[in-house]
Amino acid sequence: MFDIGFSELLVIAVVALIVIGPERLPGVARTLGHLFGRMQRYVNDVKADISREMELEELKKMQSSMEDAARSMRDSVEREVAATEGEFNKLAQDAQPAANPFADMASDTPPPVAQPAPRQSELALDASPSAPAQKQG
Repeated sequence: MFDIGFSELLVIAVVALIVIGPERLPGVARTLGHLFGRMQRYVNDVKADISREMELEELKKMQSSMEDAARSMRDSVEREVAATEGEFNKLAQDAQPAANPFADMASDTPPPVAQPAPRQSELALDASPSAPAQKQG
């Protein structure tokens, strides 16, 4: 951080021992250590706060972009559904007159078509069991 080597630290320690004196040097060193520790914690807290704020901004940007993408996807799906529904309605309207060609004619309806009577072979098939018998072994 300060680019101080071992030789510089040794010179600072000798000067401090001469200036402060051997009796007060341990107390001053302890106080300086506490202050240095507080300064490091403060700097780390500030770095962490800045990092959290940057991440929060990135998350807000990502959230807004995702909301925009979801909104555009929903709009396109709604447009496609509306277009498809319109096509189905048009087909239903076009098929409706073709389904009843006798609607314009007289109100007499044609008689129902009679179903032919079932044959003996079909009756025999209907009476047979629908599932084959299982072998027990």
